[in-house]
Amino acid sequence: MVRARILAAFFAASMALSLMGARAHAEDEDRTPKIEINFGEEGGKRSTWSTSIKVVVMMTLISIAPALLILTTSFTRTIIVLGFMRHALSTQQLPPNIVLIGLSLFLTMFIMTPVWNRIYEDAYVPYQKGDLTEKEAMERAAKPIRTFMGHNTRKKDLALFLELSRTPQPETFDDVPSTVLAPAFVISELRTAFQMGFLIFLPFIIIDLVVASTLMSLGMVMLPPAMISLPLKILLFVLADGWRLLVQAIVTSFVT
Repeated sequence: MVRARILAAFFAASMALSLMGARAHAEDEDRTPKIEINFGEEGGKRSTWSTSIKVVVMMTLISIAPALLILTTSFTRTIIVLGFMRHALSTQQLPPNIVLIGLSLFLTMFIMTPVWNRIYEDAYVPYQKGDLTEKEAMERAAKPIRTFMGHNTRKKDLALFLELSRTPQPETFDDVPSTVLAPAFVISELRTAFQMGFLIFLPFIIIDLVVASTLMSLGMVMLPPAMISLPLKILLFVLADGWRLLVQAIVTSFVT
């Protein structure tokens, strides 16, 4: 049940981010079957999507959904911070990329579950019951995602993209276009991730400096400092329960 809800929320989120605010008006004069979709009570008019157009829309969603779900969730910050940790430890390819990506995906699911639950309950369930049209469902599904991005976006970054797009100053958060909010959220995530990476590097840099100074003072200039500092870094990381602290820092850094 939980898996079904998450998959349904995934689909609703990708639909909302891709088609929010867009209206497709297409008519076919041949015998192609048409699917009627009610977009509201605008003078009693109904617009239709032909089967071919709907297939094109679905194929487009499938191609861009991974990028949307990565860049509009906590995945970006999580994978960058984990990558910084691996480089700070100087363990080359350990943990391997597949492990870091898998851990990032699971952490993203953990962090984004409240958001996806709201999408499922507020948009997907009413839409399945027939209480909402597709447009209304997409608008409702977009709200939790926009709220999450808004909570984790710096005002400076949002103001930058408002200025670059020459968008009038919005009166409320709902007036901020998604095309402005999404890139502002991404660069805010990059900045936060690099700040956390810098703090992660500091204790390991100190170990490298202490080891290099000690070896030089002992006249052991031919011994690579990395041979001594690497096991010390791993020992410090294990004794400090580094993975628990790192995951805790990543999860608590988000506002959902």
